[in-house]
Amino acid sequence: MHGKLNPPPRRTNGHIRFTSNVLRSLGIVNDIACFVGAYVLAMIAYELTIGYYYDARLHRTGAIILCINYFLIRVSRDGYAVVKGQGEDVGGSSLADFLLASGLTTLVILQLEMMSDFSRGFALYFISFSMIALFLSRILFRKLISKLMDRGVVGQRVAIYADSAKGADKVAKLLEIERLPHLRIIGYADDRRQIKPEERELSYLGGFDALLQLARTGQLDQVILALPQIRQDRLEYIADTLSAASIDLCVLPRETLELKTGYRVNFLGSLPVFAIWQQPIRDVDGIVKEILDRGLAAVAVVLLSPILLLTCLAIRLESKGPILFRQKRFGFNNNEISVLKFRSMYIDRQDTSGAERTQKNDPRVTRVGRVIRRTSIDELPQLFNVLKGDMSLVGPRPHATMMRVGDKYYFDAVKGYTARHRVKPGITGLAQVRGLRGEIATTERARKRVEYDVYYIENWSPLLDIRIMIETVLKLIWDKNAY
Repeated sequence: MHGKLNPPPRRTNGHIRFTSNVLRSLGIVNDIACFVGAYVLAMIAYELTIGYYYDARLHRTGAIILCINYFLIRVSRDGYAVVKGQGEDVGGSSLADFLLASGLTTLVILQLEMMSDFSRGFALYFISFSMIALFLSRILFRKLISKLMDRGVVGQRVAIYADSAKGADKVAKLLEIERLPHLRIIGYADDRRQIKPEERELSYLGGFDALLQLARTGQLDQVILALPQIRQDRLEYIADTLSAASIDLCVLPRETLELKTGYRVNFLGSLPVFAIWQQPIRDVDGIVKEILDRGLAAVAVVLLSPILLLTCLAIRLESKGPILFRQKRFGFNNNEISVLKFRSMYIDRQDTSGAERTQKNDPRVTRVGRVIRRTSIDELPQLFNVLKGDMSLVGPRPHATMMRVGDKYYFDAVKGYTARHRVKPGITGLAQVRGLRGEIATTERARKRVEYDVYYIENWSPLLDIRIMIETVLKLIWDKNAY
C-alpha cells in the first residue's frame, strides 16, 4: 500500500530547533544568573552605602547555601515544569520558594551560632536584589520565549494522524485548551475518503505516505496518532515505519477523546493509568476537615443555645407536634442519613419524603416556620448531625431521597449527580452561596448546583470552607430564595 522506502533525503531545517524541554534548563540558568547578578550588586551597594568590613568568603558561602536550598525546593516541587511559554504567572511561586529558602538558611546559621559573623546589611541587599531579579527576569524570560517560538527556534511542528477530519479537529481543540504555544499544528493526515475542504478546519496533508515524506524531509517534528479503533498490527506498522525518521511519535488514547469527565494521568509504579475519580479530602486533609467540623459545631451549639431554646419554645407554643423534623436524605457514599431540622410546617401537612417541593407562600408552612426558614434557623439542629459524624459544616447540601426536578427524580434528571456524595453533605455549601439556595425548579438550575458541588469537592481547602461559612452568614441578610 505504501510502497518501498527510499533513502531519506537531506533534512530541510534551516536552523537548529529545540523542543520545549530546553525551557526548563533555560529557566534554571536564568535563576543562576539572577543570583550571581544580585550578589555582585549587593557587594557594590554595600560598599557605597555601609562600607564596613565583612568576611567575603563567609558571606559567599551563605549565599551559595541559600541558592542550593532554593533550587532543591524548586526542583522538588517541579517548579520549572511550568516554564513553557504559556503566559501564566510563574513569579509568585518562585518568590515564595526563595523566601522559604532564606528562612531555612537563616535557621542553619542560627543553629551554627554564626549569626553575629554575618552582616545584616549585606544579607538584606542580597535578598532584596535577588527577589527583584527573580521577578523582573520572568517578565523578560517570557518575552524571550515568545520570540524564540515565533522564530521557530523553540517549538514543534505537529501533524495529527486521525481517522477523520472531525477527530483531528477534536484533538486540535483539546490542545488549544491546554494552551501550549510551543506546538504548531501544520495539519492532519487521513487515509480515508476526504470531506470537502470548506468543511475542514485543519489543513489536509494527505495520507500516511505524505506524512512519512514530511517526517523524512525534516518538515515535521511530532506526529500524534488519534486512531481510537486502530488494530495492534496497524499501530506496530506505523511505529516501525515512522521510526526511520527523527521525529517524536505519540499515541492519544481513546479515553482522552471520549471521556466527558475530567481525569488525570497517574502512575502505578511505572504503569500509566487514567484516574477518572479519586477519593477526595483524604489522609491529613480528612483529619483537618473532621477537626474543623466537630470543633466549630461544638462551639456553635454553645454560642447559639439561646436561639435554639427560644426556637423550641416558639414552635411548641404555635402548633401541636414534635419540635424537630426528621427526613431521610442522601449522605456520604450515597447512604441514607436522618437529617434534623426544626419543624416549620403543620404536622398534618408536612412531607417526609421530600417529593413535594416547598414553594413561595406555601400554606403548609407555619408563621414561626416562615421566620426560621427565611433566616435558616431551621437548619441549626444539623449541628448535631455534624457532631454525630453524618454531616459536615460545609459540603453539598443533602437532598431528600424522593426529591424531584420537574417530573424526574433528582438523581435521574442530572447526569453525574451521585458524584456529589463522595464527601459528607454540609449544612451549607458553595452552591448555596452562589445563589442556588432554595427551590430548584428547573433541570438547568439543578445541573448548575451539582457543578458547584463537584467543583467544591475537587478544590477543597480549609480556607475555602471558612470562606463559604462567612459568605453564608452574609447571604442570609439579602437572600430572597429562601422561604
